[in-house]
Amino acid sequence: MLPDHARLLALLQDAGEIVGRKKWQKIVYISKKMQLPLQEKYTFHMYGPYSEELTLRTEELCSLGFVSEVKESKSGYYQYRYQLTDEGTTFLDSFSLEWPHQKAESIIQRLNEHNAKFLELVSTMLYFEELSEAEVKEKVFTLKKSQNYKDEDIEEAWQFIDSLK
Repeated sequence: MLPDHARLLALLQDAGEIVGRKKWQKIVYISKKMQLPLQEKYTFHMYGPYSEELTLRTEELCSLGFVSEVKESKSGYYQYRYQLTDEGTTFLDSFSLEWPHQKAESIIQRLNEHNAKFLELVSTMLYFEELSEAEVKEKVFTLKKSQNYKDEDIEEAWQFIDSLK
């Protein structure tokens, strides 16, 4: 088992449970941007930053029985619920891993309190963080037009990002 897989298990352990594939992607991305030791590569996608590596590692962790992925029907679409299994916990306990649990737990639990739409906004803004705030806002309004984000949403996201740092 590779350390990158173990770090994802540690993140999921700190979260307790994550509901939604998009939310899982965004929590890992934002955690990485907050300097947690995560290695997944991201590209910009329809719903903001997306990592094919994370998708593949998640499938591997599910196949190994370390992560439970439960598919639930909800209002005409499917939603996925992720949790660390007992086997995943046992593995993680036996794996020598440097993981900043205190910092990670604080960040991850705060992220997990928000819905996927808000995390999509935050992750999109972080993806373009090298731009000025005005340019980031313009990117959001252009690339995320269908989400109907408002100025207040952008301001709330900036405040949230600052509070995570």
